[in-house]
Amino acid sequence: MDGVLSVLTEQTVDGVALWVVALICVGVFLASFMDAIAGGGGIISVPPYLMALHTLPTYYALGTNKLSACIGTVFSTGRYIRGGYVEWRLFGPAAALSLLGSLGGTWLQHRTPDTVLKYLLLVVLPVVAVLTLRGHSWPDEAAPVPPVRRAAVVWGAALVIGAYDGYYGPGTGTFLMLAFVRLAGMDTRRAAGGTKVINLASNLGAAVAALASGYVLVKIGLISSVAAIAGHYLGAGLAIENGGRLVRPVVVLVLALLAVKVGSELLFPGFWS
Repeated sequence: MDGVLSVLTEQTVDGVALWVVALICVGVFLASFMDAIAGGGGIISVPPYLMALHTLPTYYALGTNKLSACIGTVFSTGRYIRGGYVEWRLFGPAAALSLLGSLGGTWLQHRTPDTVLKYLLLVVLPVVAVLTLRGHSWPDEAAPVPPVRRAAVVWGAALVIGAYDGYYGPGTGTFLMLAFVRLAGMDTRRAAGGTKVINLASNLGAAVAALASGYVLVKIGLISSVAAIAGHYLGAGLAIENGGRLVRPVVVLVLALLAVKVGSELLFPGFWS
């Protein structure tokens, strides 16, 4: 037992103790499980990275998180694709727009003062709360929305929210789900499938940009990606099976976690770093 404790406390990965890396993996698993269902995984996964890498600029935490998120999202996306819940004529172009937006957002992130990133959710939270509380159900059937309007909503959301994902990230999947269900009139499963495709594209763009800028601790990112794969695979399976019955409470959970994060930033500045 002493030997195990010694290894956990003395051995490091990219300068971070193994026990801290293990805690990151726990957070990443829980985040990925939630993210596969209704988005918002970054609310859980980013804080452990920030606390573990507190001696480095925030860009390293966000970049390393993007690497594990990108790898994990491949597996939840695959489950939705195999289930037939991805409309490629609609979401193929959306993925390209999301990738473009994410690259631009990450470029902007690396040119933004560090403190701005930590307080971004103070602006984002009220918008998410209003959009979520306006609706009372997560439908299992699509609404009669004109194809042109649906495409405009999906493609516009992919570009704008993809840019947000590259810039900061937490809540991206939830924003996409809200746009697709509330504004584009999609059913919950197909909205989730499209969300995963778009989120994968934005994660890829952000991860590539972060790697190119040197803001990724690759070893930690690859280790935590194992936890991300497990969480995404299990979460996607539950979402496909349960549809809207599972998605709504998870979205509410995301909002609660957002509120906790915002409150802690207000009361205890620097707590998450």
